[in-house]
Amino acid sequence: MFTGIVTDVGRVLDLRQEGDLRVRIGTAYDPGGIDIGASIACEGICLTVVDRGTAAGQGWFDVQISAETVEKTNIGRNSWAPGRRLNLERALKVGDELGGHIVSGHVDGVAEVVALRSEGDSLRVTFRAPEDLARFIAPKGSVALNGTSLTVNEVEGRDFGVNLIPHTQAVTTWGEVAVGDAVNLEVDTMARYVARLRDWG
Repeated sequence: MFTGIVTDVGRVLDLRQEGDLRVRIGTAYDPGGIDIGASIACEGICLTVVDRGTAAGQGWFDVQISAETVEKTNIGRNSWAPGRRLNLERALKVGDELGGHIVSGHVDGVAEVVALRSEGDSLRVTFRAPEDLARFIAPKGSVALNGTSLTVNEVEGRDFGVNLIPHTQAVTTWGEVAVGDAVNLEVDTMARYVARLRDWG
């Protein structure tokens, strides 16, 4: 489990197809404090660490990514390449502060950035959700986008907007957002259960 509060911005160092896709990610995390088998959310995708180490003073960890995950996330949109920056979050520990909302790291689909607009010092970003996920998104509800817990400001059909304050833009990859970007979307677990109960009602 995660909270959607990004704690490091890593960088893709290498990608290799070895049956599954193997990705090496540079990080400021201490590799000595990362267990093999640990879960790390990378752009909102819960991935398992299969190796870790240090090279040229740079900490890194390796993950293996199945074809299913590649297909269901923005990895499959050819958006991961060496040099790409990734939002990272270590898994929750008992007693950690829950600053965002409960995030599983199981991406539901890929949204598209369709508009950007400055609002004071903040940036209003409009996304278009896949049709089958739009019903789970509500004003003032929570979503995880590229692993970041964000509050929905408004919803119109499949489109929804969020506001990015300067701090969020500075400490995540959101300072680099552009129209047309493919974004990993995880809807709020509570919304999913409410919809399921309504369907059974």
